[in-house]
Amino acid sequence: MEIFLDCLPCVLKQVLEASRMATGKPEIQAKIMEEALGILANYKRYRHSPDIVKDMHHVVKRLADVSDPYKYIKERDIDAANKIQPFLEHYLSQKQNALYWALKIAATGNIIDSAICSNIDIEGSIQTELSKEFSVCDLDIFEEKLKSAKNILIIGDNAGETVFDRVLIKRFSGYKITYAVRSEPIINDATLQDAYDSGLNDYADIITTGCGAPGAILDQCGEKFLSVFYKADIVISKGQGNFEALSDCRRSVFFLLKAKCIMVASRLKVSLNEYVFKYHRTELI
Repeated sequence: MEIFLDCLPCVLKQVLEASRMATGKPEIQAKIMEEALGILANYKRYRHSPDIVKDMHHVVKRLADVSDPYKYIKERDIDAANKIQPFLEHYLSQKQNALYWALKIAATGNIIDSAICSNIDIEGSIQTELSKEFSVCDLDIFEEKLKSAKNILIIGDNAGETVFDRVLIKRFSGYKITYAVRSEPIINDATLQDAYDSGLNDYADIITTGCGAPGAILDQCGEKFLSVFYKADIVISKGQGNFEALSDCRRSVFFLLKAKCIMVASRLKVSLNEYVFKYHRTELI
């Protein structure tokens, strides 16, 4: 998915927020913004938002000398998500179409997104968000694919969301599940350490994409991830960043997300803040 002009102020605001989390020194914050503006001025050399976001956040980490500016936020979000995990399990147990609502729970975890807002009230928001059904849901295609599938790759998004994804993964008993995370800290996206901290390793094999961007940019991903990506019977891509990076990829993917950006919503042909479980159909290369 290409970069739109609307993406530029959003990305810059995000970097300003990150700079203030990374350092309390105004002079360093100013240097970060100056370099970020230089990158932003050359936005046409980037193919999509996750690519330019990666470079801009590298500026934050380098100049502030902080490897993970969102570390506290990720720890907070994982802790909050773990506290409501029993409620999520109970909620699912009351539903007749368990697979549909397990997917919806996993998608609802997508609200924990520091690229949009760094101070989400998880417990206060979750019940309202859970009641919203999918605007687009290719569940029938998914159920048909499950009949012949043996393995599933899930490409994760933010750190707190991994707890919600555990609820979904439990529905896949009998399948080999691989869960891919970012290769290094970027915004509040899940890394290996975050996946282990959330207990996700008890339910799936955890690997990294080999890419440090907030989206799986295939030509920047590692060989191990690419092998799993192209060989998996089913791929589920979580969140907007992965959608932006993979929306034109040459294999079939199920995109699972909340459309929190007007440009993503437009591309998906849904309204802002609607939930989507959409099948991207293409031939494997």
